[in-house]
Amino acid sequence: MSKVVVVTGASRGIGRNIAYNLAVNGYNVIANYNNSEFEAKKLKEDLEAQGIEIDIFKANVSKRNEVQKLLKFVIDKYNKIDVLINNAGIAQKKLFTDITDEDFEKMLSNNLYSAFYMSQEVVKYMIKEHKGSIINISSMYGIMGASCEVHYSMSKAGMDGMTKALAKELGPSNIRVNSIAPGAIDTDMNNDLNEEDWKQIIEETPLMKKGNPIDISRCVKWLIEDEFTTGQVISIDGGMVIK
Repeated sequence: MSKVVVVTGASRGIGRNIAYNLAVNGYNVIANYNNSEFEAKKLKEDLEAQGIEIDIFKANVSKRNEVQKLLKFVIDKYNKIDVLINNAGIAQKKLFTDITDEDFEKMLSNNLYSAFYMSQEVVKYMIKEHKGSIINISSMYGIMGASCEVHYSMSKAGMDGMTKALAKELGPSNIRVNSIAPGAIDTDMNNDLNEEDWKQIIEETPLMKKGNPIDISRCVKWLIEDEFTTGQVISIDGGMVIK
């Protein structure tokens, strides 16, 4: 049987492209969504038109009980989970002094708690099989921080910290854990950027161009197939973050 891959936040943007690309390449993909049912069904329809099957499953992965329902569906159908891709998340631009308790909790819940709950529940199955791969989709801002996005930057830095610690803990169980830190990717999450904003970003990017979701999807596929990379935060950002 082909590898079974769970992708959270898979109905739009980077997550959709990851789910689509992996399904086209023969993986058994479970595409999780929460609010974007129309987009999730469209993803399924687009793949079915090519004769490719994909599962879609509604769950708020910032809630442990819904995470458990999602994974029960996967195990009942496939009896295994080979790969988890923690992509679900939100963004918000706000002055630090204007961030409310509700903003802060919502950001951490969607971006960090979801990755923690999903990973903790998935690992129970991966340890039994003595193999697996967890890929966290973080952000360049988790590395370098972003003005007016303190809570977002914190959530992504926390995800990268979890990646490194978990890689050390799960390495002996042959489970690899890595992060991908995208730069400025042309998705609907960046719809608030106008032409002038993009021009400035492109000027600050060594490769002098914006990223495409497929740039992230290619790295995801490589990390799934690779067998000797773990604990890494891989920047796919056109050179924006060079350490």
